[in-house]
Amino acid sequence: MFKKKIIHMAKKLYRSRTNRILGGVCGGIGEYFNVDANIVRLLFLISGAGLMIYLIAWILIPEEPAKKK
Repeated sequence: MFKKKIIHMAKKLYRSRTNRILGGVCGGIGEYFNVDANIVRLLFLISGAGLMIYLIAWILIPEEPAKKK
């Protein structure tokens, strides 16, 4: 009789404004997957094409919107 409406907030991948060293790519990926950004940074360093992937991600992933005060 009564149907509950469930609203799912879609998670979006952004480059982090707060957890960044260069472009915020690793911080944003870490926030998206709920893991420490340092682990993501290590994975980029270990992978053979890490720098290339990082640069492409820096171009493709939008920056996190500014929070309104």
